[in-house]
Amino acid sequence: MSMEIRELHDIEDLEVLAKLFSSIWGRTGEPPINSDILKALALSGNYLSGAFADGRLIGGLVGWLGGAPPHDLHMHSHILGVLPGSERHGLGFELKQHQRSWCLARGVKVMEWTTDPLVRRNAYFNLTKLGAEAPEYLVNVYGQMRDGINAGEESDRLLIRWHLDSERAEAAAAGELGELDAERLRSWSSGTILAVGSSGEPVTRDSSARVLLCQVPDDIVEVRRSDPALARSWRIALRQAMTEAMAARYVITGATRAGWYVLEST
Repeated sequence: MSMEIRELHDIEDLEVLAKLFSSIWGRTGEPPINSDILKALALSGNYLSGAFADGRLIGGLVGWLGGAPPHDLHMHSHILGVLPGSERHGLGFELKQHQRSWCLARGVKVMEWTTDPLVRRNAYFNLTKLGAEAPEYLVNVYGQMRDGINAGEESDRLLIRWHLDSERAEAAAAGELGELDAERLRSWSSGTILAVGSSGEPVTRDSSARVLLCQVPDDIVEVRRSDPALARSWRIALRQAMTEAMAARYVITGATRAGWYVLEST
C-alpha cells in the first residue's frame, strides 16, 4: 500500500476532506468545518493536508496561523482526523510531523491545539509521542458538543503547546523520547488524586505529595454511549482534580499509555 501526505488546495480535494471529517465525527448534516472555509484557509496561506493510501483520502489535518507576530506567532492546529483503523499505522504522528516541518520551514516555532483530557490515547499521543506540554485546563471552552461522538458533553479541554524546535520535540520526532512508568511512580512518594474504581467509577483523594497521579478511563467514548451519567461524573471529577492541582502550582509533566497523568509541584 502506497502512502502519501501532501498539502491540499483544490476545492475538489477540500470537499472530500470536509466529507471525511463529517464521517469521522458523525456529523452527516453539518461537517465540523465546511469546504468553503477550508478553501478560504488555503487561499490565505494556511496549512491543510491530506493523507492518501493508494490514492484514497484516509486522514487530514487543518491549522492556521494565530497570535501577534513576531513574538506570539504560532500555528493553531484545529482539526486532525484519521479514519478508524488507520491510527495503528502511526498516521496521526506522521501528519503532525508533516505539519511541524511546514511550520519550521516558515519560522513558526510554536503550535497549539486543544484536546479532551478524558481521552487517554490523545493525552499519551500529545504529551509523550509528540513531546508537547499542557499548560492550561479550559472549562467548557466550546460549549456543549453536538457531534455524534461527544453529543451533550461539556467541552473541557487541555491546551496543548508544542515547542517545535525543542529538544523534546526533536527527540520525539526521532522516536527517542522516553516513556513514563506510572507503576514505578506510584511506588515512589507520589499521591493518587483520581483513579478508576472497581466498577469504573472515578475515585478521588486529596494529596500534597510532590508528584500527583491522575487516571482516566480506558475508553470514555464507550462510557458516553453506555452510561452517560457515569461519563458526566468523570468530567466533573477530572475537572475538579486538574483545576485544583494546577491552582496549587502543579504542572502536567506527562501521560502514560495506561491512562495516568503525571503532575509535579513547582
